Amino acid sequence: MKRPKLIAGNWKMNLRRDSAVQLALALVDRLPKQHAVQVAVCPPAVYLHDVGSAIAGSPIALGGQDVSAEKDGAYTGEISVGMLKDLGCTYAIIGHSERRQYHAESDALINRKLKAAQAGGLIPIVCVGETLAQREAEQTESIVGEQLRGSLAELSSSEVSQLVIAYEPVWAIGTGRVATPDQAQAVHAFIRSWLRDKHGAAAADAIRIQYGGSVKPDNAKELLHQQDIDGALVGGASLKAEDFLAIIASAG
Repeated sequence: MKRPKLIAGNWKMNLRRDSAVQLALALVDRLPKQHAVQVAVCPPAVYLHDVGSAIAGSPIALGGQDVSAEKDGAYTGEISVGMLKDLGCTYAIIGHSERRQYHAESDALINRKLKAAQAGGLIPIVCVGETLAQREAEQTESIVGEQLRGSLAELSSSEVSQLVIAYEPVWAIGTGRVATPDQAQAVHAFIRSWLRDKHGAAAADAIRIQYGGSVKPDNAKELLHQQDIDGALVGGASLKAEDFLAIIASAG
């Protein structure tokens, strides 16, 4: 099944307002208006409005780096689905390893967040992935399978088919290390097989599974042309227009 590739830039806690807008405008200026690859940027929440204005009318979609499971109320510092929608967001990254590690986010919380996101009209990009110790202990499939089981609990096959899943080996995020194309493809194939077993062939064939973990222009093409890799969640390389555009071009 032909799935449109999605290249999403996770800007994390980087840039300032002017540099964020300049980056967005550079992408708009240089990205072909008609492009088979779908593109999204996920700036820091405080710059969503400015970046959203800069990309308005372009093929580039906007995404949040996180979202609350709560609709509204006394949740200091949180950002709701409705707030992201008000700012023009299409996507929300949920369960990134940095949220799991530094904010102790559990699969149960991630499950609540993605349900809230879908109910409110956002497309969740749900992250899964193992640490280096887990990989070396040959626990990759058991860890990723458990994360999928908890994060996607109680979702219908139709709801699952509309998610994006990002496989991000924790040991390759921001380290300069990257899974080989064969390693990445093997885990992506496992994820799609897991989805097929739990939610049927239609959902498994429809869902897009991105790779994330030190994706750069020089390794993107081989990664992005593996059978079960449907795009990339790009960190550091998405902060430079030239590098991010090169990765997008590699997906075409």
